[in-house]
Amino acid sequence: MPKQMSTARRTSIAGLPAVTALALALSGCATYDVTAPADARADAPAADVKAKDARLAAAGDAKNADGKNADGKSGSGDDVDCRTAKCVALTFDAGPSENTSRLLDILKKEKVHATFFMLGQNHVDKRPAEVKRIDAEGHEPANHTWSHQILTDIEPNEATRELSRVQDAVRKITGKTPKLMRPPQGRTDGEVSEISKRLGLAQVLWSVTAKDYRTNDSALITKRVLDQTERDGIILLHDIYKGTVPAVPGILKELKKRGYTVVTVSQLLSPAKPEPGMVYRP
Repeated sequence: MPKQMSTARRTSIAGLPAVTALALALSGCATYDVTAPADARADAPAADVKAKDARLAAAGDAKNADGKNADGKSGSGDDVDCRTAKCVALTFDAGPSENTSRLLDILKKEKVHATFFMLGQNHVDKRPAEVKRIDAEGHEPANHTWSHQILTDIEPNEATRELSRVQDAVRKITGKTPKLMRPPQGRTDGEVSEISKRLGLAQVLWSVTAKDYRTNDSALITKRVLDQTERDGIILLHDIYKGTVPAVPGILKELKKRGYTVVTVSQLLSPAKPEPGMVYRP
């Protein structure tokens, strides 16, 4: 029995794209929880809010001791507070690939952290060094299934295996188990949500897509991202396509110019913690 949803969550479900709503109707599984990042932050347990505020205070004191800016907006760690900062989450799907090391160099230079929703087959299993570097440099390793099967189209045991194999592979490489997953094509339902909950995975959709799987034009990719980005958005890009990584410096430069703080998905949700089974969608 799904738990009672807040008004914000019921509204989020009603606002899903038509294709997703149709998929839900056909599956007969329209009862799963959806929430937006701002609503998740607002609904965070008091203990998590208190802990977040304490970390912010400690980070501010440390910065003041160093004579640096303590506005809580410029950092790339736990000093980011998306309750007050104009945040947007940057995510990359379907890697790691031969382009990922270059992307990580760019993110390091720009002092930006991102969430990487990684595929297992021919990616995590072939590029453990990149997976290890993603984690070591403060990015967020996340799950995009083993072989990009549509989870709503396969049997529950197969869907479980698609997700659990990536969990095991990433844990073996980094010592950490992903807490986030992105369903291929954004297609989910009540069964997928239950499987995700059992595996300790929250689901993350998006609000910005450059459709970089259809073009290698870096200027067009940049324009599409900037045209769609709003506060609390989640940007979807792919580090497997050759036009995407060259677009990232320009995207980051303009986002910073517009006052955005670029964060991971978990930073965007904080002080809330990703809730297994929940679907997060701006």
